[in-house]
Amino acid sequence: MDDLLYLVHRIPWPPNKGDKIRSYHILRYLAQHYRVHLGTFIDDPADAAYLPELERICATVCARPLPRRRAQLRALTGFLTGQALTVPWYRDRVLERWVRATVSRHAVTRTVAFSSAMAQYLPAGEDQTRVVDFVDVDSDKWTQYAPTRRWPMSAVYRREGRRLLAYERQVAGESDVSLFVSPSEAETFRHQAPGVADRVHALNNGVDHTYFAPEHVPEFNPYPAGSRVIVFSGVMDYWPNVDAVVWFTREVLPLVRAEVPNARFAIVGSRPTPAVSELARLPGVSVTGFVEDMRTWIGHADLAVAPLRIARGVQNKVLEAMALARPVVASPQALEGLTVKRESEVLEAQTDPHHFARAVLRALAEGPGERGQRARQRVERDYDWARNLARLDDYLQPAASAAASDGKLA
Repeated sequence: MDDLLYLVHRIPWPPNKGDKIRSYHILRYLAQHYRVHLGTFIDDPADAAYLPELERICATVCARPLPRRRAQLRALTGFLTGQALTVPWYRDRVLERWVRATVSRHAVTRTVAFSSAMAQYLPAGEDQTRVVDFVDVDSDKWTQYAPTRRWPMSAVYRREGRRLLAYERQVAGESDVSLFVSPSEAETFRHQAPGVADRVHALNNGVDHTYFAPEHVPEFNPYPAGSRVIVFSGVMDYWPNVDAVVWFTREVLPLVRAEVPNARFAIVGSRPTPAVSELARLPGVSVTGFVEDMRTWIGHADLAVAPLRIARGVQNKVLEAMALARPVVASPQALEGLTVKRESEVLEAQTDPHHFARAVLRALAEGPGERGQRARQRVERDYDWARNLARLDDYLQPAASAAASDGKLA
């Protein structure tokens, strides 16, 4: 096997949140075809327990601690250098030296960097094939955040959006292939970086639809008997998720419960912020924190919602609910990166309380039925990990990298 360098901003194990699900599956695929040398960061000390698993499937591993306070202090240097704050946040001299030594010692000529922040470690040289998986257009996400925050953070977010876009353009120009999580995300970046449009491609996410299958939902029902359950799943210290559940609980749920008094809203996911935990005091609301098996909580719910008002890329929460044949009501932002049919496979609702409530009430009244089955069929057809990741082989071939096109490969 040839050697390959894989650089990831957060340890790709376990696959328990959006970016880690994607980086995990990419790692598993690459390890089947290459001797993988993994450079990564650990931002949660508990994740260090998973290093033996990574060392088992990788040729070598360099996992650097990333304490939040230290990263924040490094990020502040961006104000002095004019950089996007994201770049110094992930700067580490030990990892930099490890990358140089690994490339030299193992004659590495292929590198995959997961997220633009890790592109600062890409090896130079004409013999190198460099693939950057941006996943989302992160610069646009910061730009979306800005109007939702007060000064001075609104100004900081606007600055980060501008500076990060400049950095993303630079990275794309210095790479052979730039990947994004969906065709719409790739098209967004092509418009923002037209000079590299021919090297920008989509690599769809996937879902383990054998694992997330209706017949594999555990029998135990965690919800009170007789309740009509609406579920939201996700990591609950991620600000767009926090914003979504706070808005839904306070603005939409009362309208739903006025018509369906036994409706309950279950907020399922790790690390709930105080703002999220506080919602459990309201009638019909539960906040679980971390759960062992998300299938239990999604599979026994009547309906999954994704009322995201700020979103980028592909929402795994939507795909997992679709794989479990659950009805889904989602905002346009949450569906933007998905190739799904509105109405027949999922219900789209504007983030207006009355409009969203009507869609939820309709979904509760209709039940899963054919819409749930069609949603699962869509996942099986368009979101199979093995089928989608096979395109990486084309992008990692030196002669094919520059010539690859979405028409042929995505």
